[in-house]
Amino acid sequence: MTRNQIILFSAGGSLALLGGAFLFQALGYPPCEMCLWQRWPHAAAIVIGLVALRVQGWFLPLLGALAAGITGAIGVFHTGVERDWWEGPTSCTGGGVLDGLSGSDLLAVEGPRVVMCDQVSWEFLTLSMPSWNAILSFALMIGWIIAVSASRRQK
Repeated sequence: MTRNQIILFSAGGSLALLGGAFLFQALGYPPCEMCLWQRWPHAAAIVIGLVALRVQGWFLPLLGALAAGITGAIGVFHTGVERDWWEGPTSCTGGGVLDGLSGSDLLAVEGPRVVMCDQVSWEFLTLSMPSWNAILSFALMIGWIIAVSASRRQK
């Protein structure tokens, strides 16, 4: 595969994961705060990929690898919060306080539904959406690293 084909695959993978996130949202699975955090690096990887197709060199693929690694790391952290391996942000977990309201206060308040980061909303093969995001994002990171290597060989 050429450098640009690898970049297309890696950036296209982020596009597919981001598209999947929006599809799940359209199907009635609203994102929590940490889910939204995972989307931004994918968006960055897509933009980086588009620019890297026009600009040669190893630096942009390295940034793509960083973006994929960041969203993968957030996915691992989010998985740990869902599985009670560690504490998550108090702004979106059941044990915390949301904007000055406790969990019991929220039950009495009319308004938009709050999506908790420490609750698994969907699983496939015992892995939640953040877990799948982490696995697939780290695979995309490897693709970006291969693109860095291919860029360095082209000199």
